[in-house]
Amino acid sequence: MKQFISKDIIKNFLINFVLLLILELIFKIVNFFPIFDWSTLRILLSNIFISFLVASIEYFFPKILTKIINIFIISLISIYALAQSGFNNFIGVYMSLGTSSQFGAVVDYIKEFIFSFRWYYYFNLIPILLISLYYIFLDKKVINKYDIKEKEPLPKKKLTECILIAVAFLIIVSGSYISTLYIPFMQNKMQSISNKELFKNPSVPSISIKEFGISLFGVLDVRNFLFPKEEIENYVFENEKNKTTNNNSRVFDDTNWNTIIENEKDKNLNTLNNYFINNDITETNSYTGLFKDKNLIVIMMESVNDIFINEEMYPNFYKLYNEGWHWENNYSPRNSCSTGNNEMSGMIGLYSIYNTCTANKYKKNKYFESIFNLFTNKGYKTFSAHDYLEHYYYRNTIHTNMGSGRYYGVEDLGIKYSSEYKNWASDEDFLEKVVDILKDYKGDKFMTWLTTVSSHQPYSVSSTEGDKYLSLFDDLDVKKEMKRYMSKLKILDNGLGILLDGLEDLGILDDTVILLFGDHYPYGLSKNLINTVLDYDVSEDYEAERVPFVIYNPDLDSKVYDEFTSYVNIVPTVANLFDLNYDPRLYVGTDILSDDYKSLVVFADGSWRNDIAYYNASKGKIKYYTDKEYSVDEIKEINEVIENKMNMSSLAIKNNYFNYLYNKLNELNTTTNES
Repeated sequence: MKQFISKDIIKNFLINFVLLLILELIFKIVNFFPIFDWSTLRILLSNIFISFLVASIEYFFPKILTKIINIFIISLISIYALAQSGFNNFIGVYMSLGTSSQFGAVVDYIKEFIFSFRWYYYFNLIPILLISLYYIFLDKKVINKYDIKEKEPLPKKKLTECILIAVAFLIIVSGSYISTLYIPFMQNKMQSISNKELFKNPSVPSISIKEFGISLFGVLDVRNFLFPKEEIENYVFENEKNKTTNNNSRVFDDTNWNTIIENEKDKNLNTLNNYFINNDITETNSYTGLFKDKNLIVIMMESVNDIFINEEMYPNFYKLYNEGWHWENNYSPRNSCSTGNNEMSGMIGLYSIYNTCTANKYKKNKYFESIFNLFTNKGYKTFSAHDYLEHYYYRNTIHTNMGSGRYYGVEDLGIKYSSEYKNWASDEDFLEKVVDILKDYKGDKFMTWLTTVSSHQPYSVSSTEGDKYLSLFDDLDVKKEMKRYMSKLKILDNGLGILLDGLEDLGILDDTVILLFGDHYPYGLSKNLINTVLDYDVSEDYEAERVPFVIYNPDLDSKVYDEFTSYVNIVPTVANLFDLNYDPRLYVGTDILSDDYKSLVVFADGSWRNDIAYYNASKGKIKYYTDKEYSVDEIKEINEVIENKMNMSSLAIKNNYFNYLYNKLNELNTTTNES
């Protein structure tokens, strides 16, 4: 055993272990994760396991190959750590193989991505330098000092003994590691997802990376990608509140739904049935039917944040913002594929799957409770449009399956566009074409969802949209990237003016409600640069995710709301305002004008904010804004509700649940009618 260990195992183990530990500590520091907590011990044990396993396997390889393997492993993980740091800074989440469908899109803005790196992220590459220096200058000296000669084959009996000892050591280390997932004092009591569940399925990369380290997360991510865990425990949900009724109550006949539950054998589907049938039923309120029989135009504005709220530069949007209703604490949390996923969440009132390009992967799903279908069922004509190609998201399929009566892409609209990444179609042309389409809807009630594009990055290079109104901002003391962004916003604002004028000319402005929100903040700009324009700091507490949310109609009295909210609440809010036939239980979002609404915004990793506190799920810490504080049990209760909403959203999407429910209910309704 002494000969077996002394020659190569210990040396290769120490090389990998020391460098991996250095890398993990650097990664924690540059990503502002705590070092002195139990996660560091957990990471230490995983590094011991990985390093010893690799060193044991390398024993059977020639020495030159072991050097290549060690350099490759350290280099791969170091570059991976650098990319993860940059991706989180740029997109707002840590990347996962679940988002691999968008890797090609990232190449389009690789320059902006690399330029967004903070200088200290490159410390992640230090282990590559260290291992290179070691093999160049120290390796031969170490060999000579300890007389480590070329390894000689061990006798078969000795080799068997050594293998058994190595296996025993790995079992002890792995057992110690697993115990850290269960021992109570080694868990964060406020953490929304338990470490043992995250180990089985690292569904929230930010928490998983913090708890397990960058090296093991990469391993778990590959494992989960190849062997996905689709099943969730069969929870039992009960809601006593829905058992009482009053004059404002929405009452549903759940006879058929209960029959489905009684006969369903699939564990996942019945978990979903049980959750949604017991979900909250918001009551009618003073806002119910306020916009009944009016038209609706939803505009999801590309890369728009509060910079757009500027009367002098953007008078058309400011008119909508100032004369309509707006929410000061509205957020559009970024996730793996922000535009497509946030658009999807806005249409169906569910959270997208955190580490997946949900809209694309599940493009064939159908949702009878979507915003399009609710309006169609009320006699409206619906359509949707976007002034770009299917390059990033398969909207023609997605929107059609959502129930959109027709989808218009940029080619259908017949407007000028460029497939060159830096140049986009003009929102001025886009909204002019939308007005032309609306001429065919005159006399009919309509609902449409429009997604703009002109204000999309890049901002670091010259472009048609970025330069078009650049001269308007000559006197502004900001970097040129910001001026290009503001030039692009001017195109969108002009487009809004074209839309307003067009609705007025058609004589339908008074009968039309316009809802606008930003899909995400302009992450092609650094937060420091954004801070030079806004009057609040976007670098802390997810403030960067704050975007405008406006509801406008000429007859509305201007009103400002301070509730915390996001796109997930759009469908139930709109459904109540337009007095549509809908079941509030089918959404994880809530009518934000309801008396029951709990002011809260949830971010992609399970973090949340309200007027009292900001809870950072990745770090398991809470920050208070007032003298009021939550107890640990209260925080756990909030986190449990959020976790259920996210889990059930994910499970419903993965199982195409709402298409299943619609078909089952139709079958039973048909049977009942025939009887």
